Amino acid sequence: MNITPTELSEVLLVQTNNHHDNRGWFMESFRLDLLELALGHTVSFCQENQVQSYYGVIRGLHYQIPPADQSKLISVIEGTILDVVVDIRKGSPNFGKHIAIKLSCKNQKQLFIPRGFAHGYACLSEKARVTYKVDNYYNKSAEASIAFDDPQLNIDWQLPTDKIVLSEKDKFHPRFKAAQYFDYNQSLYE
Repeated sequence: MNITPTELSEVLLVQTNNHHDNRGWFMESFRLDLLELALGHTVSFCQENQVQSYYGVIRGLHYQIPPADQSKLISVIEGTILDVVVDIRKGSPNFGKHIAIKLSCKNQKQLFIPRGFAHGYACLSEKARVTYKVDNYYNKSAEASIAFDDPQLNIDWQLPTDKIVLSEKDKFHPRFKAAQYFDYNQSLYE
């Protein structure tokens, strides 16, 4: 397992290693000790979610506000997604910047998204199944979001506009400038 920082250095790309033989392949899909070594702090995942989406679906940009904020470890077990992460930590040198990384069942890449970042993804294949671990329980009253198409963020979702499918809720998220931010100078892992 190889864990490296992305352009948003707190967001980590996790590349698993497959071991192939005549039966198929084997991989360690998760190693807490290696993730914590790369993070420099502990993480305690308490909930795992699975989502299935069809081509053109965009989910996001979502996050939870403190004290229910969450770190996430995103994996794709079927299909391909474009995973997007936005730094929403006011005072951060990367505040308002985003990264977009293709995750798929073929490339076996995973993304660790720490607290203080908004997250969303677009389904680029006919169907995709995504699984993600979180380190805090889902809390409806802590939900927060940012419009996926905010011109300030200028995210290329790699989908034709007429093929984008959104939930009713995702159609009405606030713009980035009206979002709830995190404080870059406050530790999120105490």
